[in-house]
Amino acid sequence: MNNAVRLEEKQQAFAELREVKTTLAAKGWFPATSGNLSIRVGDFTPEQFTFAITASGKDKSVNTPSDFLLVDGHGQPAEKTDLKPSAETLIHCEIYRATGCGAIFHVHTVFNNLVSELFWDRKSIPVDGVELIKGFNIWEEEATIEVPILPNYADISRIAVLVKDVILPRVPGIMLRKHGIYAWGANAFEAKRHLEAFEFLFEYVYRLELLKK
Repeated sequence: MNNAVRLEEKQQAFAELREVKTTLAAKGWFPATSGNLSIRVGDFTPEQFTFAITASGKDKSVNTPSDFLLVDGHGQPAEKTDLKPSAETLIHCEIYRATGCGAIFHVHTVFNNLVSELFWDRKSIPVDGVELIKGFNIWEEEATIEVPILPNYADISRIAVLVKDVILPRVPGIMLRKHGIYAWGANAFEAKRHLEAFEFLFEYVYRLELLKK
């Protein structure tokens, strides 16, 4: 496999990341420089691939020339740079390796944190019959899904090794407890749609639980 990334592929990925970053930052989904976004570029096998990812420690409400970098399938920079990839790059690596998806978006919101703690003992967040489940291309009537929850270890490598075993084929996301959602898709458009669907569903689930009390 030729793993070289063409300049125009890199530029396209960076442009798409910038657009998504700006949109999600306006929603307040990257508090205190949190969250990370990535888009896969070039050829792919589970053993060898490259993706563009947000650099660590950047204010995502501001666009600069140093917001993104390319990394390989081990999370190491693919080009000479002083930029550091997101601290959670290894999680992106494992999601790409397991799914072959084209983009992964990770945000921290109050509602996704709340439901991850609310259903921690269950190890998944149940969503029953809500219309926006169709955002995941699940079309059966009164569909139900379970969004897996993983522990939020300080050592990211301990989380990364758990990823492949909890991914569900029809649920394009995993949650870290009291941390945030990772949503993915075939491309940036689909990953963004999935992320927005998850966030709507998490708010719904939380508010429904309040009504039950």
